[in-house]
Amino acid sequence: MKKGADHLMSKIVPDALASVVVFLVALPLCMGIAIASGVPPALGLITGIVGGLVVGCIQGSPLQVSGPAAGLAVIVLELVQKHGLQMLGIIVLVAGILQLIAGLLKGGRWFRAVPPSVIHGMLAGIGVLIFTSQFHVMVDDKPKGSAIKNLLSIPEALWNGIVPNSDLPHEEAALIGIITIISLLLWTKLAPKKLKMIPGALVGVVVATVVANVFQFPIAHVSVPDSLAAEAILPTVESLWQLGSPTIWLAALALAIVASAETLLCATAVDRMHHGPRTNYNRELAAQGIGNALCGLLGSLPMTGVIVRSSANVQAGARTRLSAIFHGAWILLLVVTFPQLLRLIPVSSLAAILVYTGYKLVNPAVVTQLRRYGRSEVAIYLITIGAIVTTDLLTGVLVGFGIAVGKLLYRLSRLEVIMEDDPESPHTVMRLRGSASFLALPDIAEALDRVSPSRELRVQFDELDHLDHATIELLMSWEAQHRNNGGKVIINWDELNRRYHMWRTPRN
Repeated sequence: MKKGADHLMSKIVPDALASVVVFLVALPLCMGIAIASGVPPALGLITGIVGGLVVGCIQGSPLQVSGPAAGLAVIVLELVQKHGLQMLGIIVLVAGILQLIAGLLKGGRWFRAVPPSVIHGMLAGIGVLIFTSQFHVMVDDKPKGSAIKNLLSIPEALWNGIVPNSDLPHEEAALIGIITIISLLLWTKLAPKKLKMIPGALVGVVVATVVANVFQFPIAHVSVPDSLAAEAILPTVESLWQLGSPTIWLAALALAIVASAETLLCATAVDRMHHGPRTNYNRELAAQGIGNALCGLLGSLPMTGVIVRSSANVQAGARTRLSAIFHGAWILLLVVTFPQLLRLIPVSSLAAILVYTGYKLVNPAVVTQLRRYGRSEVAIYLITIGAIVTTDLLTGVLVGFGIAVGKLLYRLSRLEVIMEDDPESPHTVMRLRGSASFLALPDIAEALDRVSPSRELRVQFDELDHLDHATIELLMSWEAQHRNNGGKVIINWDELNRRYHMWRTPRN
């Protein structure tokens, strides 16, 4: 009996300890992302709880942690501004149902078919949007609207944070934001090894909270209700009637696509961090759908698998899904038992954490990595960022993906026809390099027309990546015509049969 209990404890203890680390990481992010999304902090906490207690039990990636994601903050903010807070829950509900259906139909694997240049561009674009909007919140101001306006008005925010103003406490809020970031950086670099598991973001928020409350700065603090149940926004008959609007379904579809892509990309990254069970992508997608459907019914934020919390989970020594489940329980316990502690946290401190997060997402080192695969990959990355900043997240991702597909089509249609015609030799050599598709027929035909009827033509396919039926038909018809005119053609039809399964009987 004792051995069984000891064995059970040896399994539970590592996950319990890791869950505390994840909880400490998730707590400030749940509230900060909610504020960045334009909703009350309590709605971010509800999503964190659901991500742990519900999704943690059924997810297909055992060590991944789900909750509010910075990558969705921009989308949610736009949805709230356009449709209202009441309709946010309906949109999240529909998005969750779409994810569940996609998971049941085994569509999880298709979300992996996104080029790395687009993924990195999406993350960097999200980073720019978060950085530019939360920079204003860090000085107790409001974002100015679009990303371009937020970016252009950063000097104004800096001025407000430096120059004292008797009417507005921008400089006190800016000071708290700076203290948060400095504390985070110092802890990350100088913390003793035994205490490294305590996240720098939490240390930054704690230090800033103590300073703000000791000196009684007149700045905005987090608003947390005594009861989370009272903060939930349940669907109404009027909001359900809006399901007949195509714009609601389009918004839900966009949210489902982005949330699914971020979740499954995160799961792939988490798989590389450990040697345990691999991700079941379809199950993970279905689990996210159930979680988002529940969050939609409660009117809270949408969720995804989150790389920051997930990596902290792995690094803290988690072994099973119990860690993710426990972290949700800790959030629920704190909110129910000590909500007054959360009300002491300055909003500018949480905004500073997101400013730092946005900065980290814009990772210039990615450019060096992408350059190894060609300048076109860097171009796709930069265009994706630009499109996200100037339009919106989904449009930007679609633009980047469209350019990546266009690049692929260009490469598939690109054929180099090299004619080696030595006057002192009785034969001409045609070398085909690239992809010989119907799009390249004019170039091939033009090159063949230049071959003299008296010459012997030798066609070489060694450097060919693709050969379609249209090109084969052109070569066959031209060969017959050239032979009738007294010329000779040497084509290794047996090799072509082997490589391209033409099933053509070679000529003697």
